[in-house]
Amino acid sequence: MIKLAVVGCCGRMGKRITELASQHKDIKIVALIERPDCPEMPETLCGVKIAKDINAIKGADVLIDFTVAQAMMQNLQACLRHRVRMVIGTTGFTAEQDAAVIEASKQLGIVRSSNMSVGVNVLFGLLRKMTEALKGYTVSITETHHIHKKDAPSGTAKTMGEIVQNAGQMQNVPIESIREGEVIGYHKVTFKSPVDTIEISHNANTRDMFAEGAIVAAKFVAYKDNGLYNMQEVLGLN
Repeated sequence: MIKLAVVGCCGRMGKRITELASQHKDIKIVALIERPDCPEMPETLCGVKIAKDINAIKGADVLIDFTVAQAMMQNLQACLRHRVRMVIGTTGFTAEQDAAVIEASKQLGIVRSSNMSVGVNVLFGLLRKMTEALKGYTVSITETHHIHKKDAPSGTAKTMGEIVQNAGQMQNVPIESIREGEVIGYHKVTFKSPVDTIEISHNANTRDMFAEGAIVAAKFVAYKDNGLYNMQEVLGLN
């Protein structure tokens, strides 16, 4: 039985992760944490009392974090104190924050990904193969998200750009970021040559794909040694 903690449990992702995780027979939710100034915070969610102190994670096996970069850093320190593994879906890190996660992974098992979706991670693999095959094509990326998303470009778009740059030995893949309405997430990569145009895209229909992926990652890292893992490794796609 995996003892799971979720931080940011009243947010869009945190709430859905909690709801879906509560349906897994091999998971027990032992801690739910939300920031003290969260508006209209209920006392419980899925039968678990909501705490305002991150130290409530003590005794958990894994913490799932889909908060923001600054809050994640505080949560990371708590995980180090209490020896709790992490699944990090938060994006928008600075170079210093990124280095802190890498350093912490020497003491903890951590899964970190810009996108927890199984479908998106399959797309990452396809994107790598396409870039290797389509030499001489120009590449551009477009990503669209809801107006509440704080970072731009999205972490997923940045990962796509890095894949293209590494596989094609090119630099500065342009990324266009659009923020409109309540779009969950849409990413499109365009390969263009003088003779044709090829597009590959992914559209998120619901947030459940991210939530279920995070739960899969939690089950993976709960039994792993120290180290930094990504969703390609979790899914056996690397």
